[in-house]
Amino acid sequence: MLESYAAGSWFRSDAEGDLLLDATTSEPVARISSSGVDLGAMVRHARQVGGPAVRELTFHQRAMLMKDVALLLSKPEVKDELYDASFKTGATKRDSWVDIDGGIGTVFSYSSKARRELPNTTIAPDGPLEQLSKGGSFVGQHVFTSRPGVAVEINAFNFPVWGMLEKLAPAFIAGLPSIVKPASQTAYLTELAVRRIIEAGILPEGSLQLLAGSAGTLLDELSVQDSVAFTGSAHTAGILRRHESVLHDGVSLGVEADSLNCSVLGTDVTTDDPEFDLFVKGVVTEMTVKAGQKCTAIRRVIVPDGMIDPVIEAISARLEKSAVGDPRDEATRVGPLASLAQRDEVRKAIEALRSAADVVYGDPDASVGDERGAFIQPVLLRAHADSTQVHDVEPFGPVASVIGYGSASDAVQLAARGKGSLVGSVVTNDADVAREIVQGVAPWHGRILVLNRDDAKESTGHGSPLPVLVHGGPGRAGGGEELGGVRGILHHMQRTAIQGSPDMLTAITGRWTTGSARDTSDTHPFRKSLAQLQIGDTIETGSRTITGADIDEFAARTGDTFYAHTDPEAAAQNPIFGGIVAHGYLIVSLAAGLFVEPNPGPVLANFGVDNLRFLTPVKAGDSISVQLTAKQITPRQTADYGEVRWDCLVTNQDGEAVATYDVLTLVAKE
Repeated sequence: MLESYAAGSWFRSDAEGDLLLDATTSEPVARISSSGVDLGAMVRHARQVGGPAVRELTFHQRAMLMKDVALLLSKPEVKDELYDASFKTGATKRDSWVDIDGGIGTVFSYSSKARRELPNTTIAPDGPLEQLSKGGSFVGQHVFTSRPGVAVEINAFNFPVWGMLEKLAPAFIAGLPSIVKPASQTAYLTELAVRRIIEAGILPEGSLQLLAGSAGTLLDELSVQDSVAFTGSAHTAGILRRHESVLHDGVSLGVEADSLNCSVLGTDVTTDDPEFDLFVKGVVTEMTVKAGQKCTAIRRVIVPDGMIDPVIEAISARLEKSAVGDPRDEATRVGPLASLAQRDEVRKAIEALRSAADVVYGDPDASVGDERGAFIQPVLLRAHADSTQVHDVEPFGPVASVIGYGSASDAVQLAARGKGSLVGSVVTNDADVAREIVQGVAPWHGRILVLNRDDAKESTGHGSPLPVLVHGGPGRAGGGEELGGVRGILHHMQRTAIQGSPDMLTAITGRWTTGSARDTSDTHPFRKSLAQLQIGDTIETGSRTITGADIDEFAARTGDTFYAHTDPEAAAQNPIFGGIVAHGYLIVSLAAGLFVEPNPGPVLANFGVDNLRFLTPVKAGDSISVQLTAKQITPRQTADYGEVRWDCLVTNQDGEAVATYDVLTLVAKE
């Protein structure tokens, strides 16, 4: 009997439960039941124990714990266990790599992105400061804060590791405890991964719980501030959308559902072009990886009318080489479906498609592989021109249908008949074809791959969701959105507009706000270590007069002889400058000469400048001075130094802003 990890301990139900079978042999693997689990206690434990513990940590501390999770699951002894269990789901070694290593890689990516792009605090400013008053004493700032809720993650059977990890990582970094509810068919693999994480004691207690079996009345326990992330069928998504907690109690629901994804072959492609082979290979890959049990798999193969027969012939020839059999066999390309019941569902879907399509490769009723297992041959269909079923019925297995089109606009209309998809792909080497089709189908898709000979070698393929890109889609695909780098973290958080004085916003956000107090003590800020430096520490420099010789020499040494810096007559005709002006980068260089403290010390390096703007032209005879203020301090968790962002304001002799920008430095912690 699989166990749930609930309210701080492992729980095994006394019920008989449902029998889970090996997809290849139909031998018993485990039983599963959530009968007897105190669902209310799970939610309370997450809210009262897990949530506060996670929210006490900074974004970077949470990200480091996620890295520790990824490192744990990467250990050979742990990964070998996961791969061994994965074979029982029907996954080949290649399939398991997508699920297990893909999930681990997603966690590594989130850990890295969060530490690079989020502050080492518990609040994340969103966008620039908004000036709300003429005098600058009343300003606004959007911020993201952690919700005091619970993230319930209901996952599909096809990716028992990746599906769990790709939801867990962004939710945890956002400050939310998770209750993971895997699909029953393959829950034993998820349970193994969660068990190893819990045993390692990496995460705060209550931040990760597992519900093995039916969700039962779990949603009844949820309320405002809680969220549900669901991956599965549109039918179940519809039930969840109508749940009282979602309709009336403020529970946020994100859905990733059925998706009739398409791949479009451009009108420019012939059988002699490399794009033809790329297209065929892509379709076959999506039909065979995970035996086609992927929410991103290609279901509709949209090709020019004159290319239907060559495409069918080429796909069929490649499928003929895709051996169906025991997933443990290295020669196997297509393992069994996850269960016998799933095979029955795929056969029903194929039968529905056959009412307006012809099978041109494969036999869905043929006996292949171990007769005890849930094996099915890959099946390719040719849809009739008037078929509606091909745009409505999703066979969740190794099945695709070829559909012909006349013009690029016809291809767009066919793609749109899927009513919203997670991903589409366009294979073409013609930029005009790509632009017309992509712009036409983009509103119907969450992600689009444009594939040609130039990017094919490094492309990750049609069906691979990437942690840095959004995963989700409109309409039929559920309307939800996951991943997308830091977007996936902020999606779990509350965005709030804060209004107040600059000093108050500095205190709230931990980031210096324009107009806030500055500390201009005698010690140069560059002489302070990260431990000594405070937000608002400022150096106010003396002035430096710009001469004509400065401008001439800079032009000569850099080669920047733009007429506004070198030709008095032409510069006088410039409607903006009205005469010779100093180079903007000369001003930035001279400003550095004013504020830099040259001796060895805590400041180790300058690694960039952000948001540089030149506001007022500087002419010979003008003088400049600088205010440099510590704006944001971000210690690095894994180094003896951190990042300091400095607000740099360069003004002229009249107090006018000449240039503004952020200076980025690395500063020693001690």
